[in-house]
Amino acid sequence: MDKDPDHVLDATGLLCPEPVMLLHNRIRDIAVGETLHVVATDPSTERDIPKFCTFLGHELLRQARVEDEFHYLLRKQAAD
Repeated sequence: MDKDPDHVLDATGLLCPEPVMLLHNRIRDIAVGETLHVVATDPSTERDIPKFCTFLGHELLRQARVEDEFHYLLRKQAAD
């Protein structure tokens, strides 16, 4: 990731639906425009986190797989 994210969520070792549930709670607590780096080990996050961003209107800046980890960088967008 290029610059340090504003927040980090470690969801390693958790299985669906826990990573997305934690993400949902965490993104509520950060300010609009801030970034959140999510690290997960559950392959279902490759499907679930992009859908989460699309559904709730947050920006998925980057998605990458590094060995057995899945990394996501999100930017919180304003709620309608």
